[in-house]
Amino acid sequence: MSIVWGLHCRDEQLALQHGVIAIGWPQMGDLKKLPNDREAFKKRHQEVYPEAKKGNTPVAAGMLIRFAYEVKIGDYVVYPSKSDRMINIGIIEGDYYYVPDRDEYRHQRKVKWLKRLPRTAFSQGALYETGSVLSFFKLKTYGEDFLHALSDDFDAHAFSDPDSEDVSVGTTAEEILEATRDFVLKELSKNLKGYALEEFVANLLRAMGYRATVSPQGGDSGVDITAYKDELPPRILVQVKSGDGEIRETTIQSLKGAMREGDYGVFVTLTDYTKNAKKYLDNTPIIRGINGAELVDLILKYYEDLDDEYRRLIPLRKVYIPTLEIEE
Repeated sequence: MSIVWGLHCRDEQLALQHGVIAIGWPQMGDLKKLPNDREAFKKRHQEVYPEAKKGNTPVAAGMLIRFAYEVKIGDYVVYPSKSDRMINIGIIEGDYYYVPDRDEYRHQRKVKWLKRLPRTAFSQGALYETGSVLSFFKLKTYGEDFLHALSDDFDAHAFSDPDSEDVSVGTTAEEILEATRDFVLKELSKNLKGYALEEFVANLLRAMGYRATVSPQGGDSGVDITAYKDELPPRILVQVKSGDGEIRETTIQSLKGAMREGDYGVFVTLTDYTKNAKKYLDNTPIIRGINGAELVDLILKYYEDLDDEYRRLIPLRKVYIPTLEIEE
């Protein structure tokens, strides 16, 4: 099976007029002077880019080692050019080489461009896969679609036909939503621990229309936040847990023990609840359990009403996603 790679390169003239695929990280030097070893690439990246975020190093090293060592002559590459919104499909004709006198794109390979097609010639799923945030990546799902575009029987107007329907649209929309949910939950887990998560949940409750007060640090009452919908009862007591483990029944019972008659409780976790804990919540309707997935859904719903500091912490942009209605 042919391997199909995806490329993002801002220098469209270099790519399309000179028949080159190229990636950045110029300070890495000649990649062939490094052994075919991911750890060596990571070490070199840390040396020449000491200010890079910790998570960027393995990602960059992965792209660089693929470009230098994994790509083979005869592999295919898909390059979406932004200026004309065309999809360019080519075959790689040369080994890796280093161009030291270039400012940015010093890591290069020769490519022969075989076909240029409008984006409308491909399914939404295929286009979404080429929209990876990576500069160089393998097309794992829709690679064969781009290879089929090279054949004589390829219909470039198939997805423009009013009688056709792109069944990948629904899948793509759900993938985007799931990726967003994963991102939000990871940012919460990474940046908000303990009291910081309590403050965030209180801010979310205010965005939802509640008056919320965070309990003083160091208290052991089982109550992290007290909230009211308005000036009148009921009182809502909230406990927040930022740990990695699933919440047990006994932990929820500590919140129940702090509640007085007429109170309601809310338990918030970034993870989930054990089987027994879920059963306890089902049998205790005055306490609502919110797991990580449900918390993210609330964040997405009330995102625009969160304080600026939390929107900066979880940077999101509102977009419209195509969806597919399936008749049953």
